[in-house]
Amino acid sequence: MESTLDTELLAGMLKTKRGSKGLRAVAEEIGSVSFTTLSRIEQGRIPDVDTFIRICKWLEVSTETFILNSSLSKSVSAKDRIVAHLRAEKELSKDHVNMILNMIDLAYNSK
Repeated sequence: MESTLDTELLAGMLKTKRGSKGLRAVAEEIGSVSFTTLSRIEQGRIPDVDTFIRICKWLEVSTETFILNSSLSKSVSAKDRIVAHLRAEKELSKDHVNMILNMIDLAYNSK
């Protein structure tokens, strides 16, 4: 089974987390990634493996979050998938996303 990268989700999460920060500032935060590379990723381009891993660490999500059609993607928890999609949400404000994330944490941690 062939695996592909969910570039739309990756771009959305990158844009959401950086918020109003410039690409240069975020590139410095991530380290060893150029702002032009980040711009390309936000436009849907596939990053190289090292860049992808650095961005996932910066986003604080597993690399498997973005893998489609893979047996690995099935091992990602439902909570992680929900959080990843919510962080990629473009219509909600950052404050609203954070409020919902807090509710999700409460729901999953109250087991």
